[in-house]
Amino acid sequence: MINKYLYSLPIMLMGFTLIFLGSRWMLVDDPWMLDEVANVDRIGMEFNELFEPEVNYTLPGYLRQIYRFFGFWVIIIGLFLSIFTTPELSKNNKVRIRVLSILGFMLIVGMILGYALIPSSHFINLIWIMVLFYFVSFYAHFNRSKE
Repeated sequence: MINKYLYSLPIMLMGFTLIFLGSRWMLVDDPWMLDEVANVDRIGMEFNELFEPEVNYTLPGYLRQIYRFFGFWVIIIGLFLSIFTTPELSKNNKVRIRVLSILGFMLIVGMILGYALIPSSHFINLIWIMVLFYFVSFYAHFNRSKE
């Protein structure tokens, strides 16, 4: 009984976190500022220099558009995680295996890209927390499979 919640709740929390983050990227006027330190580190200059009217006057609008689409896809991924890990749906062993496989792949690639492209980002810490949640769900999956 407890294992079904031990499997579902951590992944559902990850899904809700993704929905929250995606919503922020969609709703904030300057979404690139949510991870300002990593972005400034990556591009090698401050945003006020980058957005000077003589240099890139259309860049803020373009970045806003890109972040809105990115936020939308992060929300979709969060919704899928939240919906497909409810205790009722997670009764099926094949569903659990597929969700854990895709989620594990997403976390590994996200970690690699994070460290390779934006090592100063606070999102790397968030990925580590999600990895911890993932292992709790992984443990619960194997205990449930033994029942």
